[in-house]
Amino acid sequence: MPPTDASPHTLTQQIIARHDRAMSINYGRYPVAMVRGEASTLYDADGKQYLDLFAGFGASVLGHCHPDLVNTINDQARKLWHVGNLFHTEPQTRAAEAISKFGFEGRSFFCHSGADANVAALKLARLHGQKNKGKTTGGRYKVISTLGSFHGRSFGAMEATGQPSVYEGFGPLGPGHVHVKFNDLSAIESSIDDETVAVLVEPIQGEGGVNVPDDNYLANLRELCDDRDLVLIFDEVWTGVGHTGEYFGHQHWDITPDVMTLAKGVGGGLPVGVTHLSPKFADLFDWRTHGHAVHATTLGGNCLAMAVTATIFDVLDRDHLVGRAKKLGTGITDRLNAFAKDHSVIKAVRGRGLYLGVELDLDASSGRFATAGDVVKACMDRGVLINAVQGKVLRIAPALVIEQDELDRGLDVLEDVLKG
Repeated sequence: MPPTDASPHTLTQQIIARHDRAMSINYGRYPVAMVRGEASTLYDADGKQYLDLFAGFGASVLGHCHPDLVNTINDQARKLWHVGNLFHTEPQTRAAEAISKFGFEGRSFFCHSGADANVAALKLARLHGQKNKGKTTGGRYKVISTLGSFHGRSFGAMEATGQPSVYEGFGPLGPGHVHVKFNDLSAIESSIDDETVAVLVEPIQGEGGVNVPDDNYLANLRELCDDRDLVLIFDEVWTGVGHTGEYFGHQHWDITPDVMTLAKGVGGGLPVGVTHLSPKFADLFDWRTHGHAVHATTLGGNCLAMAVTATIFDVLDRDHLVGRAKKLGTGITDRLNAFAKDHSVIKAVRGRGLYLGVELDLDASSGRFATAGDVVKACMDRGVLINAVQGKVLRIAPALVIEQDELDRGLDVLEDVLKG
């Protein structure tokens, strides 16, 4: 409900002032304080309504306050929250079973974020490099990732990220990370040496601008890793859990990685990370192999989060939301490509399902937009939330429950803003 205070901006200003006194200012936040959400609609402290076409950076895959998730977390909260990972729990088991069912046979390690999941994958790769040293004496440890990639901000994940702005100022960085051009198999092949142990890529590059590889890139990469005994790690933090019109992004190319990392949508807005390991590599984390735990976490896999994760897969399956995402995404792509024929401000539309990037030709905007961020702000002023990356690419990634009329309304606003 809108605030009853006579001044319509008092509550927002109070929240922002309290935030700036109490919190580290890590983010350049918009001057908006959100207080309530339902499905694809958000409401700020002043009562303004927003159509959310970015769903909390993809985390709110079922929208805000989905009834099934609300019921799940309320039910689980009355039973058990957390016991630590020295005990078995049914919610954690259900979540792991769902990932194997809809993804590929394997075992899941649960943690808190995409960065955590990627660090676990990198540690596993080094264990493989120690066990299979090849021509080295000290073991293989190098990981090849791609320019423009994003794998997290913790040490390890940060070094693997192919964007200097993420790790500038935090040197010296850990050794063993090589960055090559995305969608260039020869660049990966030429960078492999005796110390290389793994390749880490996003099936669709997210922060780099929603870049989709050529049809044969990932399949050939799979063959290359098999030939050279390299661990193939797919960062599916963005492309997992139905966003792209498949349960997991790699399924578009009918291949299977050795390790898959998940976050964002797999928690529905709760802090959940997953490192899912194929049977060939799962034993590397088995404490019985080493006589002690080699990787662990205290709160990862807690009962509340895992009950929600399991329910997300139940809802995706029951309501056929993954196939629906593919259909809706095709409609968005067709509409924006048709718009682009008459408005050169759109240079390209790319992506899969409900994970799309719209590259802008800013020179064609007649000076109205200096960056894609200006378009984001103009849409937000009109009650539609999208995102921008790389200065020139808009990202559209709504919840999978979004209605067609909502999409139409949001695209009406975006096109109107782009037309000026």
